[in-house]
Amino acid sequence: MIAVIGGGPAGMMAAYSLAQNGVEVDLIEQNEKLGKKLFITGKGRCNVTNATDIENFFENISRNNKFLYSALYTFTNETLMDLLESTGCKLKVERGDRVFPQSDKSSDIIKAFKKLIDNDFVHINLNSKVTGLIINDNVCKGVIVNGQNKFYDAVILCTGGFSYQSTGSDG
Repeated sequence: MIAVIGGGPAGMMAAYSLAQNGVEVDLIEQNEKLGKKLFITGKGRCNVTNATDIENFFENISRNNKFLYSALYTFTNETLMDLLESTGCKLKVERGDRVFPQSDKSSDIIKAFKKLIDNDFVHINLNSKVTGLIINDNVCKGVIVNGQNKFYDAVILCTGGFSYQSTGSDG
């Protein structure tokens, strides 16, 4: 079993990817719901991605854009759009090739992510605060969550940065 810490888009996508490969996942989120920061993005509309050619992404990355080549070519903006639409979440492209849910509601993107991880492999743990990692011989073996030690085969951190503290972001 693998622990994914953080129930935002990165955490939900990590859980989805693992589950697609038959791996059992504990998705651990400190908030009362998944995607809390995602809910407020794009003034509540959620600018999901950009529909431009993938090469244009690299032209707009100011530093070390080669670092992202593998990631952006492995899982493209088009792949993301197709994946979200496969859940029934219709998308639209606006000025500047910005992609939004057709409904203009970020909650529809969150619902799409939830559909992707709604399976027997992903166990969602809300209101669960991770306060530490369990390190043994320089290897992370688990987490301290809600005051209890939980051990895993691997731990993936998807906690985001220190923005929007009202959503639980604490860096």
